[in-house]
Amino acid sequence: MSTPTNQLFDVYFTAPAMRAIFSDHGRLQGMLDFEAALARAEAHAGLIPYEVVADIEAACCAELYDFDALATAIGSAGNSAIPLVKALGKQIAAHNQTAERYVHMGATSQDVMDSGLVLQLRAAIELLESDLKQLADTLASQARRHAATPMAGRTWLQQATPVTLGMKIAGWLGAITRHRQRLIELKPRLLCLQFGGASGSLAALGDHAFPVCEALARELSLNLPEQPWHTQRDRLVEFASLLGMIAGSLGKLGRDLSLSMQTEAGELFEPAAPGKGGSSTMPHKRNPVGAAVMISAATRAPGLVATMFAAMPQEHERSLGLWHAEWETLPQLCCLVSGSLKQALQVVPGLEIDAARMRGNLELTKGLVLAEAVSISLAQRIGRDAAHHLIEQSCRKAVGQDVHLREVLGAEPQVTAQLSADELDRLLDPVHYLGQARRWVDRTVAEHRTMNLEKGS
Repeated sequence: MSTPTNQLFDVYFTAPAMRAIFSDHGRLQGMLDFEAALARAEAHAGLIPYEVVADIEAACCAELYDFDALATAIGSAGNSAIPLVKALGKQIAAHNQTAERYVHMGATSQDVMDSGLVLQLRAAIELLESDLKQLADTLASQARRHAATPMAGRTWLQQATPVTLGMKIAGWLGAITRHRQRLIELKPRLLCLQFGGASGSLAALGDHAFPVCEALARELSLNLPEQPWHTQRDRLVEFASLLGMIAGSLGKLGRDLSLSMQTEAGELFEPAAPGKGGSSTMPHKRNPVGAAVMISAATRAPGLVATMFAAMPQEHERSLGLWHAEWETLPQLCCLVSGSLKQALQVVPGLEIDAARMRGNLELTKGLVLAEAVSISLAQRIGRDAAHHLIEQSCRKAVGQDVHLREVLGAEPQVTAQLSADELDRLLDPVHYLGQARRWVDRTVAEHRTMNLEKGS
């Protein structure tokens, strides 16, 4: 069990650092860290002798345990904490039988597993925050660099009016900035201790219960919640929801990129590398392999998030089955998002951009994408309905005759009576119809900078 599963695909879909956090070793060490901290907290509260703590701590090392034996035992026990606590007791008793009496005092299996999970999630969030910041910095740089690079805007997969590549990238950046803000906001709610004993009342610890709670939260550097949350799972579901949103935003980036890499578009490309994106049969292929991971994660994440939501209505004080449904689901979400971020971080810094192709694609409709610009200018002189009808008829004529819209408009007396040749040329130049694109880039990058300043990075 200590060997990661699905090794053939892990490198593609998961970041190694995140896989390490949610490996069997990582899961076991999180629970052992809880047990060691519990011993220290109970000693501080005067519940157990100080002299037994060192032997308990020494046994709280994942490398000391047989993962295969624990896996077999979990199949009968129903959770990972029960056989682990037994193995921990044996490990301690081999050195100090007195210390073994004080292991796990007052705690229940779910305390060990949930608090261990929270410790894993804290490490996972540190990775996510680092990767999201790095991605945001790179997106901000690319957005500024291409703030004025015109390209076709597309609605319903059809060319619409011009935008800029910087504006498109700023859209990706804005979403990442908001996710970074959400991570900051949820951490105080998510990173909190689980410690309630059998039914949540901690009755087994008597008057020592709350002092132990406070000491344990300090030992683990976790927030102390208003009460144990054995069957109140909103904290974990909130985090799962955010992971789903991050996956979705990265999927949006991957979708836009893959569509732009299509042969018929040829505007944006993932950076080339030896052996990257090839085909087993077609030597000419250059497939968007990074985008594929981002889209895949965005496709898989909603089902995992739905599982977390479905597991919320847990029975009474401790759940049967619904709690169990979370065990692999949340780690899978973390690993999926980490893999998607890894691919984004490989792709975005080295984006290959064909600005000439973008400009050429803007000319594919022979001026039709700028019909709105002409119609709005003309409407100020002859009225909206009349202008709209006139330009609509001109567009149909341009399509029917397979000529540029400029040619049709230049031959239309109702147009030339209102707009000079220079005005028509300007109105039909994409560079002059980019609206607030640069402003949107500036505002989005400014928001990103503010975020970095607030985080002190």
